[in-house]
Amino acid sequence: MKIAHLAVPLLFGALLAQSDSTARGTVAVADVVQAHVTYCRELHTAAARGAERLQRAVAAFLERPEQATMDAARAAWQQARVVYGQLEALRFHGGPIDAVEPLLNAWPVDEAYIDHVIGRPAAGIVHDRTTFRVISAPVLEHANERGGETNISVGWHAIEFLLWGQDLSAQGPGNRPPTDFVLDAAPAADRRRAYLSTVTASQVQHLQKLAAAWAPAAPFPRQLLADPRDGLRRMLTGVMILTAFELAGERLAVAYETKDQEQEHSCFSDTTASDLLQNQRGIIAVLRGATAAPWPTHSIAGLVAAQDPAIAEHLVTCLGASEAALRAIPVPFDQACLGDDDAPGRKAVRAAIEALERQAEAIAIAGRLLGFDLPVRPGN
Repeated sequence: MKIAHLAVPLLFGALLAQSDSTARGTVAVADVVQAHVTYCRELHTAAARGAERLQRAVAAFLERPEQATMDAARAAWQQARVVYGQLEALRFHGGPIDAVEPLLNAWPVDEAYIDHVIGRPAAGIVHDRTTFRVISAPVLEHANERGGETNISVGWHAIEFLLWGQDLSAQGPGNRPPTDFVLDAAPAADRRRAYLSTVTASQVQHLQKLAAAWAPAAPFPRQLLADPRDGLRRMLTGVMILTAFELAGERLAVAYETKDQEQEHSCFSDTTASDLLQNQRGIIAVLRGATAAPWPTHSIAGLVAAQDPAIAEHLVTCLGASEAALRAIPVPFDQACLGDDDAPGRKAVRAAIEALERQAEAIAIAGRLLGFDLPVRPGN
């Protein structure tokens, strides 16, 4: 299944009626970009704090490795992912996250590159004391994607695998026992403990640096504010590529076509449905603003509405329709992709793909109205 060609007219009416005065007013590009920069700074700060809470939960788990503390660490991972998922709408346009993203969120993961899996009890970096004599952040980051794109050694999904283990159940997530981290109770427990602690600390450091990269005096936000038109182009490019290439394509269509659990984004924790929804909420925040107001003035939607209310109406409608379609995908996501094409789960996944295709069309039309031809994939 291929992403539909972008070129179609599109659909939301109540929001426009509620905000007619905004649509007819003047919206300054500089104000839109300034609001976006403020939002990015706040979101990156929240993401760093979420990772810090995860690090504390992991430390508590390693101090007392039992089911309750493992469950708390898993919950902290899930909570941190909710915020991070919204950051993905800030990728794909040369921003601070693009350079470091492979160390933060690369997937899919070959579990055996990290640790033991069914049938391979001594697999992975954890057990390889010859090649990986020391477990440290530089060593693990250097190993990331070496020898193949699924050889992921750091980031959210490495942490996820260490906390959950392989997902071997159709009904739920992985079920790694906490005893895997008890010294003298499991092979290579000392190395596994060091790995989890190190990769979590690395995640915190990267996210803290990203938050600092959005400080008022930092180069990238100053660059956006110095050239608001270019800033606007970058904002639109990021959400277009995330919608058309990453969400509709890599994260949904590939899993739909292959029915392969390995193509599920957060396959160990079975939280892919949340990932998809948070990605969409990040897109909405970039296009409509991060406030609860139905039609924020200092937003891309406000800019579009000031020039053509019907196009703005259609854009906002498509955003809401995609969010609803993603929310309707049954959990767990890997099971929703199975069965024949008339199975309820597959129909829901297909409906979400189609909603995102329409959303990409709406973004393209809004972009052209504002003077931009937007790419649908990185490098276009």
